[in-house]
Amino acid sequence: MRSIWNGTISFGLVSIAVKLYAATEEKHVRFHQIHGADGSRIRYKRMCVGCGEEVAYDDLVKGFELGGGDMVVLTDADFAGLPLTSTKAIDVLEFVPAEQVDPILYAAAYYLEPDRAAVKPYVLLREALNRTNQIAIVKVALRQREQLATLRVRGTVLVLNTVLWPDEVREPTFPFLDADLETRPAELAMATSLIESMATDFHPKRYTDDYRSALQAVIEAKVAGREVVSVEDDGPAPTAAADLMTALRASVERARAARAGSAETAKPPRKRTTSRKATPANAAGTPKRAQARAQPTPTKAPAKAPARKAPARKPKSGSPA
Repeated sequence: MRSIWNGTISFGLVSIAVKLYAATEEKHVRFHQIHGADGSRIRYKRMCVGCGEEVAYDDLVKGFELGGGDMVVLTDADFAGLPLTSTKAIDVLEFVPAEQVDPILYAAAYYLEPDRAAVKPYVLLREALNRTNQIAIVKVALRQREQLATLRVRGTVLVLNTVLWPDEVREPTFPFLDADLETRPAELAMATSLIESMATDFHPKRYTDDYRSALQAVIEAKVAGREVVSVEDDGPAPTAAADLMTALRASVERARAARAGSAETAKPPRKRTTSRKATPANAAGTPKRAQARAQPTPTKAPAKAPARKAPARKPKSGSPA
């Protein structure tokens, strides 16, 4: 990876020298526009609407439209006077609980690598954020624009996430939000059951970009001079169910069947024991019950008569009674 920004994290009176790296990259298949007749690349020129001539990049300036076709022109000198105090610093403003930042605010993500002399304070800040479950709210200037951002821990590194300003998030204004709709308890219970039957832990590597893979296969087939491969679809699209409960019930049954099938596939096969140790009762192959029935019934011995008690002996004369 190549660093795109160098600066310091200002953490109280502590400064941590860091380098910034893009944490994500898009994997889209990119195309060029070409002329279909001869396959030549298409180039776009910067043409002036007023004089009709091509304009060099160095002759371009920025203009802000006022409306009605009027523009106000801003030069580099105008931008140089703007306050960008965080040009080479990530200024920590405050620390907040991680769960209080709405994910809709997150924009781009960047990894932070410390310089050799800043490894210890870097690790100290990382461990302190982990222990307190806090994230830092910071300001930083990237590409000549001041950004609001967060510092958080991902694994063993600090991540800078640029976030949108509050006025950059749109409010939903849909008509259905004003409608008075109620859900039936049975429908809510069935929907909850469907969610529970499909609940699992999140593992991003389970999911793949099937469209990109299929498109790459088409391109490779073209390069090799083969016929374009056809990609199987996922079957017909589901039709709208006449009843919401019917659709929910069918969805629950399908999710449970799918989970049961995956669980059965994951189970190791059981070992069957076919040999049994022979015993006298079944050594000849005769079932135990049949052998028990074939044995003669033993006769009971006659009961013994009760023993007679011996008569009490009279004491001799002169002996104590």
